[in-house]
Amino acid sequence: MRLKDRYDTADLDESQFEPGSRRRVLKNLLGITSRREMDQLEGREQVRSLEDVAAFFDKDHRFIAADVCRIHQVWLGRIYSWAGRYRQVNVKKDEFPFAAAAQIQKLMADFEAGPLRRHTPCRPTSIERLAASLAEVHVELVHIHPFREGNGRAARVLAVLMGLQAGLPALVFDKISGRKRSQYFAAVQAGLDRDYDPMTNLFTAVIERTLLVHEKT
Repeated sequence: MRLKDRYDTADLDESQFEPGSRRRVLKNLLGITSRREMDQLEGREQVRSLEDVAAFFDKDHRFIAADVCRIHQVWLGRIYSWAGRYRQVNVKKDEFPFAAAAQIQKLMADFEAGPLRRHTPCRPTSIERLAASLAEVHVELVHIHPFREGNGRAARVLAVLMGLQAGLPALVFDKISGRKRSQYFAAVQAGLDRDYDPMTNLFTAVIERTLLVHEKT
C-alpha cells in the first residue's frame, strides 16, 4: 500500500518523501527507502520508547499536550526530524479529513483542558469506566491528528500509560487489529458526534484481553 493511499495530503512537497522510495516512505534521517523496513523500524522503536516514556510519568501525573509531543518525539525522534512537532500540512484518510493544521495548537490546548484533565491521572476503577475514559481520550486525539505520521500509535501509547496509572498491565491491542480495523475506524468516526460507545466497546475488549493474557503468564 502506498503512503499516498493511506494519507492523502494537501500542500505536500516531493522533498517530504525519501528520494528513491517511489513516494512510499516519508523523508527520514536514516535514508530508508523500503516501506517494509520502515514499518519494522517504527515498530521496534515503539516498543523501545514505551519502556522509556513509562519511566517519565508516575501514577499521579496529569497528562498535558506537551507530554503527547514528548511521547511522539521519544518514539520517532531517531527517524524523523519533525517528530514531536505539530504537523504543517493538512491530512485526510480516504474522505475523512482530520483537523486543519492551523487549528492544531488550539485544539491540543482544548484537549489538554478537556479530556486529559478529566481523565488523568487515571485511577483504578471498573473496566467499563476505565474503557470509557480511554475511549474519549483516544478518539479526540486521533481526530486532532497532531502529527504528520504515527498519530494512532502515539494515542495507543498514551492509552497504555493511562492504563498503567490505573493499575493495569501494558494493554494488548490485538483485539483492534486485522479484521477489527474497520470497527476501529467506524468508532473513530462515531466520535465526531461525541458518541464514544463504539470505541468504549473496543477498549473494553482490549482490557479484558490484556487481563486474560497476563493471567496466563
